[in-house]
Amino acid sequence: MLRPRHTQAQQDLNFVARQANLQTAFALAPGAQVEGMHLALVDDVMTTGATARALAYLLREAGAARVDVYCAARTPRPA
Repeated sequence: MLRPRHTQAQQDLNFVARQANLQTAFALAPGAQVEGMHLALVDDVMTTGATARALAYLLREAGAARVDVYCAARTPRPA
């Protein structure tokens, strides 16, 4: 994965802003072969899931058969 576009830090953004912030933020490395693969994304902390969602979408669009997401911690949803 590459991050060809610099984006604003996610921590101060709400869910909608996080989604918009990450549009076109990631790209596959040249020559990356994901067609038909079952892939796993690993994240340290998941807040809204916007980053994982953007990466999984990119991989699925590139032909990955399945993308699982694993995270060490999940922040609670605001009350």
